[in-house]
Amino acid sequence: MRWKLGLGLIGLVVVGGIATWLMRRPRPENQKAGRYPEELTYVRTSDNVVDAGMRFSAPQQGSKEVAVIWVHGWGANFYMPSYVGIGRELAARGFVTFSVNTRMHDIGNVEKYTFFDKRVRGGGYWGVTSESSRDIAAWIDYAEQLGFKKVVLIGHSAGWASVARYAAETQDDRVSGVVLASGFVGAGRSADPQQIEQAKKLVDEGAGEDLLRLANTAFPSFISAATFLDTENTPSVYKDFFGIGGAQSPGITRLNCSMLAFFGSSGDIAGEKELKQAEAAIQKTGARTKITTLMIANAGHEYVGEEAQVAEKIAHWIKAEVLKVAVKN
Repeated sequence: MRWKLGLGLIGLVVVGGIATWLMRRPRPENQKAGRYPEELTYVRTSDNVVDAGMRFSAPQQGSKEVAVIWVHGWGANFYMPSYVGIGRELAARGFVTFSVNTRMHDIGNVEKYTFFDKRVRGGGYWGVTSESSRDIAAWIDYAEQLGFKKVVLIGHSAGWASVARYAAETQDDRVSGVVLASGFVGAGRSADPQQIEQAKKLVDEGAGEDLLRLANTAFPSFISAATFLDTENTPSVYKDFFGIGGAQSPGITRLNCSMLAFFGSSGDIAGEKELKQAEAAIQKTGARTKITTLMIANAGHEYVGEEAQVAEKIAHWIKAEVLKVAVKN
């Protein structure tokens, strides 16, 4: 009987393993070719960085009143499958959309060379995040050159920090709306003091590209001393953008446009609790910004499989809050 019980247990393990493999096995991406023209495009920033992106053309551009600019998250790039899918879906709904790189794309990249052929690294490990405002400015300039009067900036995940800071810091009147797509909502925390000192020492010694191993992470991760220090030196009004941690005159009070904020309902980095915190904080600070919050049903952090739903929510909000067009709920 014992051997039968043993075989039964082995069978259960095998079946369980097969079931797990079926759920987690690699699946082909389900992206279909775009229905409207798509074009690789490039911009050059004020400090000579060339950024790449994709333009998704809409069937009817009309007066070119508003364009959408989607900024990637940490370690990502403009051609992530779900970004492409969302760009195509927004275009199908009448909005010319740009999915764009900043100097922070991917884990690492060579963003440019100096006059003496010195390589300048970018990306999640080496990029100087505060400088990404120059990338965003270049993309807005490009959209304006194409005839667009307004832009909506969308920051996905870590890209939200760059979008939010740009909009609040510059108060660029071409920015008519900002979207927090699964970005950070809470109050930023200071890093390990020992790592701060280590980063300062490396930067002072001219070794800012040397990597630090991040402490207290669930998986091994690294960041250059210069990137680490730049993040640590971010003004508190942008770290604590909504003022949840008590920042005085937080970034949200400096916005002069409407905001949409959302998370996926299935395994995203945050959810309805954090959206309610943002709403409450905006009321408490007396910010003029009108915020619309919602959840993307059945979507994870990257919205895979729910690209059409994301695009529909964004398009509806743009029509109602940016273009002030009467729309049905």
